[in-house]
Amino acid sequence: MPFAGGIMQHGYQCGRIGGAVLAAGAQAYRTFGPGTQAETMGLLAAQRLVDAFRSFHGEINCFNITDIDRSSSSLKMLYVFFIKGKTIDCFRMSAKYARTAFNEINAAYSQKRIKVPSSPVSCAAMLAHKMGLSDMHAAMASGFAGGIGLSGGACGALGAAIWIFGMKSIREGAGKITYKDPGALEIINAFLKYTDCEFECSEITGRKFESVEDHAAYLGKGGCSKLIQALSSIC
Repeated sequence: MPFAGGIMQHGYQCGRIGGAVLAAGAQAYRTFGPGTQAETMGLLAAQRLVDAFRSFHGEINCFNITDIDRSSSSLKMLYVFFIKGKTIDCFRMSAKYARTAFNEINAAYSQKRIKVPSSPVSCAAMLAHKMGLSDMHAAMASGFAGGIGLSGGACGALGAAIWIFGMKSIREGAGKITYKDPGALEIINAFLKYTDCEFECSEITGRKFESVEDHAAYLGKGGCSKLIQALSSIC
């Protein structure tokens, strides 16, 4: 739910990508077990999932597809989703993308002799580990790295933080997270304060990552460690 509308309706990566990446990570854990290999494979699958989504729509950000975000008026949202029928379109696209995502995940995990870099390989998995989550949850979050599948979009560690917050809230008896959930908004506001109001990984780091190895090398040198520490302290 928090990924709908491109992370709490901020218009970034479509929530369908986020859901598919979590599924890919879960399958990686079931296939490869705990550890760096599962996290690496989850990130490789995420790259394929982003590419597949872009091939459908030409874009990966929700705002570019729907032309609305949290700043849009209620009247515009009503027009887009109900009068223009975007709600039905999104359901149809979800069904189509789900089939493609399933095939892309299986194709990613059928590859042989994948080089696995030294840990850590994923900023999002690092956050999950730092917060004491299971190896399975770390593998599930791994594909968020580098702005989801190294695409340079909205920070994967932020996405993981909001997802972790959501799971924690449910365990504590809360219902599903809404777009205006004060705890999730607190995480976003603290994140934006730390990053000088930047959402996207490529803007925060000043670069895009060419490969899993490239991202792992960046993390190995301490890249994003302070941001991960900041997020872990507020989740």
